[in-house]
Amino acid sequence: MRSLYCGQLRAEQIEKTVTLYGWVDRRRDHGGVVFLDLRDRTGTVQIVSDPERTPASYPVAEDVRNEYVVKVVGRVTQRPPESLNEKLPTGQVEIYADELTILNAVRKQMPFQVSTAEEENVREDLRLKYRYLDLRRDRMARNMRLRHDVIKAIRRFLEDQEDFMEVETPILTRSTPEGARDFILPSRVNEGEWFALPQSPQLFKQILMVAGVDRYYQIARCFRDEDLRADRQPEFTQLDMEMSFMDQEEILELNEKLIAHIFKAVKGIDIPMPFPRLTYQEAMDRYGSDKPDTRYGMELVDVSDIVKDSGFKVFSGAVASGGQVKVLPIPGGNDAISNVRIKPKGDLFKVATDAGARGVAYIRVREGGEIDTIGAIKDNLTSEQKQILLERTGAQPGHLLLFGAGDISTVNATLDKLRQAIASELKLIDQSKTNLLWVTDFPMFEWNADENRYEALHHPFTAPHPDDVADLTTARAVAYDIVYNGYEIGGGSLRIYQPDVQAKVFETIGLSDEEASDKFGFLLEAFEYGTPPHGGIAYGLDRLVMLLAGEQSIRDAIAFPKTQQARDLLTNAPSSVDSKQLKELSVASTYKPKPKE
Repeated sequence: MRSLYCGQLRAEQIEKTVTLYGWVDRRRDHGGVVFLDLRDRTGTVQIVSDPERTPASYPVAEDVRNEYVVKVVGRVTQRPPESLNEKLPTGQVEIYADELTILNAVRKQMPFQVSTAEEENVREDLRLKYRYLDLRRDRMARNMRLRHDVIKAIRRFLEDQEDFMEVETPILTRSTPEGARDFILPSRVNEGEWFALPQSPQLFKQILMVAGVDRYYQIARCFRDEDLRADRQPEFTQLDMEMSFMDQEEILELNEKLIAHIFKAVKGIDIPMPFPRLTYQEAMDRYGSDKPDTRYGMELVDVSDIVKDSGFKVFSGAVASGGQVKVLPIPGGNDAISNVRIKPKGDLFKVATDAGARGVAYIRVREGGEIDTIGAIKDNLTSEQKQILLERTGAQPGHLLLFGAGDISTVNATLDKLRQAIASELKLIDQSKTNLLWVTDFPMFEWNADENRYEALHHPFTAPHPDDVADLTTARAVAYDIVYNGYEIGGGSLRIYQPDVQAKVFETIGLSDEEASDKFGFLLEAFEYGTPPHGGIAYGLDRLVMLLAGEQSIRDAIAFPKTQQARDLLTNAPSSVDSKQLKELSVASTYKPKPKE
């Protein structure tokens, strides 16, 4: 039906007659001459209609309004010098419309402006309810194109350069413990039994290694019934990969090449390799986070040994009880951050308490190395302790030192949140930087105090470090996360393939042979038939696209996302279903609406 897309018009088409279709992005009437910006998914081009040169189209042009769907037949001409638009790829040309046909009009008041020229901030609930209009807008159209380009780059690299094979895994499967709640579906054919939607293809991709697929990937849909936030959705998309006969170094090297290929293909950015690496312990010690943003400094400093014998009991007590005291040094913090903000009711005090701390202690470094702080700290530090403290933190006049004291996890979480908030406020983050790094050597297990047992930090099929097998409770995992500007975009591990090691891991997390067989029997049986050494990784594709697009919410990287209440405003899902459907499924609802107040 069309000869070209709107965004494809260039000077080489001048004098040619073309047929275009699209939406009217904007209409302008300049004293009897009507200008239309015609838009399709490739861009916009200017259409001209006037009563003298295009008498057939002019009456229609007078009736056309924004977002009308139209057909245009006309001749491509050079724009006059005074109206060239260098910012627009089609800015050198315009189309004189010999024929203009309205294919469909807008029959209702638009809930918001779609036009590229008039794009405005719109409430997100409106954007999600009328997502088909939101997706027409330039911002979202760019994001969807970017998402497509990322997936295209992934497929080209893995298939054409690395000989991976894409294999689809089931959406209807069985419920297995993978760290979050499953979405479950009743089976009509098998009464009283249930399917679960996959939280990931983890077990199936390991079975594919047993099957000899060797290099598997999938753009996989995954589902988790968990509380939402800006970068989390109940259904999401992973780039899922698994490889046989590769060690950690080979897997990391291959994935560095993949990421470098994506950045070059979609952003034109050359990523230096190899990527920097931090062990989990180094990341937590220096940044208080296993996904540190390394585009700026302000690294944490452990001062526990300096203050452990001080008279300030908040410090000495934290160390005596097995905790620690750390400092977040803030250059220029004296002038930028007032006492009111650090004290109760202040915004930084709230950041700290939201992270689990009871508050924040501080020291201001003045000229000559003098310190200014609340009396309890100043009065209980010796001159020697003060000097060592200043030297270790690298504090100079003008520095503000924020202290975290308590158990190690709370101190790290508190200073990490403060570090991020203050760096953003003081504009210490170089937004032009692209910092990628690996975090390795995660702990195998973490202690679940509520259930009084160890649980796998990743999943129970993660391989322990060969040097640590003797005591798995303190073992490191052969696991790795890839971090991009402070966001984890992917993570994986080598997998266990020896039955004796797998049994020991199950024993450590308190899983009996019977329970292991019930939950993972099909996988364990597959492992009895010759299992190759293997490992893999999964990337959060939605999050990666969000970051590449410069967005703050994962919802802006997904065509049809859910709200933070897990609702689809476009289709108004979830919704009630007919009682007949429930009866066919042998399901009864116990839900009772709350009485209206």
